[in-house]
Amino acid sequence: MKSSTSVDEAKHSMAENKPGFFSRLFGRKAETQPEPEPQTPQAGGEPEAMPSPPATGADDLAAAPSTVTAASPDTPDERKAPAELAGADLQPVETIDPEGGSPKGPIPQVETAMGPEPRPDVAETEKPAPAALDSQPVLESEPALEAQPVSEKPAPVRGWWQRLTEGMRRTSSSLSENVTGLFTKRKLDEATLQDLEDALIQADLGVPTAMRITEAISAGRYNKEISPQEVRTILASEVEKTLQPVAQALTIDRAKKPFVILMVGVNGAGKTTTIGKLSQKFRQQGLKVMLAAGDTFRAAAIEQLKVWGERVGAPVLAREQGADAAGLAFDALQEAKANGTDVLLIDTAGRLQNKAGLMAELEKIVRVIKKFDESAPHASLLVLDATVGQNAMSQVELFQKVAGVTGLVMTKLDGTARGGILVALAAKFGLPVHFIGVGEGVEDLEPFTAGDFAKAIAGIEATS
Repeated sequence: MKSSTSVDEAKHSMAENKPGFFSRLFGRKAETQPEPEPQTPQAGGEPEAMPSPPATGADDLAAAPSTVTAASPDTPDERKAPAELAGADLQPVETIDPEGGSPKGPIPQVETAMGPEPRPDVAETEKPAPAALDSQPVLESEPALEAQPVSEKPAPVRGWWQRLTEGMRRTSSSLSENVTGLFTKRKLDEATLQDLEDALIQADLGVPTAMRITEAISAGRYNKEISPQEVRTILASEVEKTLQPVAQALTIDRAKKPFVILMVGVNGAGKTTTIGKLSQKFRQQGLKVMLAAGDTFRAAAIEQLKVWGERVGAPVLAREQGADAAGLAFDALQEAKANGTDVLLIDTAGRLQNKAGLMAELEKIVRVIKKFDESAPHASLLVLDATVGQNAMSQVELFQKVAGVTGLVMTKLDGTARGGILVALAAKFGLPVHFIGVGEGVEDLEPFTAGDFAKAIAGIEATS
């Protein structure tokens, strides 16, 4: 019993002089820590009634771990510091909001670099939204973006030459790369001439035109160097010679009232749109115009023509979808004759030139028109889509037999590199080319000019 008592006294003496575990962890004295909450009494014992430390060091060591690891709501935040900060005099920073949300309770007003914090009596739900969300300083400092002087100016009006050269850019680029590239640091020998002829044929200029251009370039220059610019000049000159005879304006004979224009072509060539553009040009010339919606196969074509009629101020004669196109053409002739119309434009359904049944229907329309007026139609315009390339040759041949084509309108030159097909058509058929189109606007359909087209297809920059 004596030895046991001595050991207990020694342990009690060490417990009084040696700091507890919590004090060693935070570098503070044990007596400065707040009193822990009353612990559940151990089996066979009573809870301590005095706030003094435990009587034995063993009890102190047993209580310390529960203080550190227990997640009690009353445990101060400073007790959760990591072990590596042991001994540091940590102070809570109350002016910084925890990441991910605002404080859940009122905080004192503190002056910071960003301005004063909200008043302590303002609840979180009453806090105003951050200023950065209401208005951006950058946007407020740049009011000039809302009204630029340039936006107030009307878009510059492009001339026909500019629209033509831009529309023919694909054709001229393809032709220039394939043709003028042959003469870069090369002499004009037999192999070069053969490559030149092949490139011209591939550009849809046609064999006769390609041979004539090749001969013109080789004349007096054989076995000599030639610049790409000189090749372009010769190319434009020869193309203009081919196109000059067919560059003829569409003349309206005012003695023939109405002057009947029949529009024919395959599906998607742009007949209805071309009718609308031509009718506006005629109206600008002071002519009285009437439109006939002869494409009775497509309801959209009928509505489209009505829209054009309202736009240009021209009456439109239309029937329900599926009506007889020949009968509609006859009715339109009678009405145009009665009201003194100057120009009657008759739309027709698109049809493939190799479909005999559809071509027979077109031939019927022509016969009915001639029954009313033997000289009508006074003009049969074939609308050609430039993107079809060599297929246009077959279209001209067959539509000319059925509808007696008197002139050509080439559209969509801005959407293809095959614009050279117009040169081949002129060389083979010699039909007048009245208009060419390089866009969707009314101003993008203009009378055909051989010189401008030749320079545009050769890639020669000009201002005329």
